[in-house]
Amino acid sequence: MPITRGTATHSSSNGTAEAILLELVDEDGTTIGTAEKLAAHEPPGMLHRAFSVFLFDERGRLLLQQRALGKYHSPGVWSNTCCGHPYPGEAPFAAAARRTYEELGVSPSLLAEAGTVRYNHPDPHSGLVEQEFNHLFVGMVQSPLRPDPEEVGSTAFVTATELTERHVEDPFSTWFMTVLDAARPAIRELTGPTAGW
Repeated sequence: MPITRGTATHSSSNGTAEAILLELVDEDGTTIGTAEKLAAHEPPGMLHRAFSVFLFDERGRLLLQQRALGKYHSPGVWSNTCCGHPYPGEAPFAAAARRTYEELGVSPSLLAEAGTVRYNHPDPHSGLVEQEFNHLFVGMVQSPLRPDPEEVGSTAFVTATELTERHVEDPFSTWFMTVLDAARPAIRELTGPTAGW
């Protein structure tokens, strides 16, 4: 799908397309302004607020999602349970819960903060840049998934060992290992010492 400014919009209540705005932040995560979503991701990228969610089942398996092929950024790659951007003024926790439901049709039965991580990851395929101050969340999912096909191509629950094998064989998002490694202390606390995370 070609990258155009039109792909970074959503429909308003009156049916017209509105630009999606992201919250720009400084190196400490303090809000300093807003930018249109696609513009914030064009090289060299503008540092903006984001979130990443890692949900696990009762067996300690991580829920992965494969991004839908129609997405303008990183289509078809595997990544963590859910990731995205809060709207300006929206709390990252609220945004994480909202997007998890919008993308996967399920609300976490538990969701807890797991710190933040700052990174700069260019995507060689799209030419876009992930310049993000990312709020991390870990939690549990206990309800059947109802993924939105426009957002999610596929899902899979994986053990730590299965993830290692899949990561070698399948394409993953450029930011995946960065956010996973940053969230590992909270993941280990959630899943326990025997899960292998």
